Amino acid sequence: MPTDYATYRKIIHIDMDAFFAAVEQRDRPEWKGKPLVVGGNSSRSVVAAASYEAREFGIHSAMPMVVALNRCPNIIIAPHRFEVYKAVNQQIRAIFLQYTDKVEFLSLDEAYLDVTENTKGLPSGTLLAEQIRADIYREVSLTASAGISFNKFLAKIASDLNKPNGQYAITPEEAPAFIDTLPVHKFYGIGKVTAQKMQKLGIRKGADLKKWSKPDLIQRFGKIGGHYYNIVHLIDEREVKSERVRKSWSVERTFSKNLLSEEALFEKIEELTDHLFERSNNNIPPAKTLTIKLKTADFQQVTKSASPGILFTNKQEVLRYGIQLSKTFFQVNQQAEIRLAGIGLSNFEERQSGSQLHFE
Repeated sequence: MPTDYATYRKIIHIDMDAFFAAVEQRDRPEWKGKPLVVGGNSSRSVVAAASYEAREFGIHSAMPMVVALNRCPNIIIAPHRFEVYKAVNQQIRAIFLQYTDKVEFLSLDEAYLDVTENTKGLPSGTLLAEQIRADIYREVSLTASAGISFNKFLAKIASDLNKPNGQYAITPEEAPAFIDTLPVHKFYGIGKVTAQKMQKLGIRKGADLKKWSKPDLIQRFGKIGGHYYNIVHLIDEREVKSERVRKSWSVERTFSKNLLSEEALFEKIEELTDHLFERSNNNIPPAKTLTIKLKTADFQQVTKSASPGILFTNKQEVLRYGIQLSKTFFQVNQQAEIRLAGIGLSNFEERQSGSQLHFE
């Protein structure tokens, strides 16, 4: 880390508050203050977004709609209006570009901004975040939360600490103590399965993770262990990239022993889902298509895809449909032994459709 604080970057992570649901409540004033979800109304639909009023009932994105209705029978179900969400995103994008040309969208509702040098000539990232959030509210009548810090990892964590309609800054002076007390399951890039493995090793918070050397972390967790070492030591030199052209994200794994049951495969699908998001540092854009790749012991390869009319935006959605696709395989291949499995996302929102999924 630099010793001269003037050399630190100023990174802002903006996260719109319950974006899809908030747009619906904005456009239908009679829905304001009421529990609302965005999604389909069939028995197999899932929640794409939930208002904060709905969240008070324990409703969240990727939850089956029937469960949401059981928890709140009078909940409002608003159908998707992706064209409207994209149009609002373009308005928000225009606001960001008034401050800096270094803007990296992670999805329709969140983005990084590098404001180290900005059009306003302001040295304060905190003040800039306040102005940007005020502009968003004035221009599109929606609230946003912000995180401000000197790298992307900390800025993203900070944006979640004072939601909704708030912001939080992690300064260079505060960062070491903050990271020491942060539970490992709250580290972006550390999924549920990995967090459980760390717990078994006595790694419960950042201070515990700091005790491990980089070689030891790599030996225990693979190449991603180097990333864990860097982020806990506040090393994150990733730039805010204005252009993102990647067409797919995917992971696969060949197993040391063939998988002989559905249950064994489902467990591996969960691990692969965690690894997919860890590998991308949770930077996967909303995707329309999920693909499962399976290779049997006799080297027969099967690829199954689903484009169910929702956007895959989180682990729960990916895992839910990944398991469904795996079940359809075993329904016709009951005695199959699986030597390799892979999972991937493609056909991203705001990307050209029809891109082919490439497993790396």
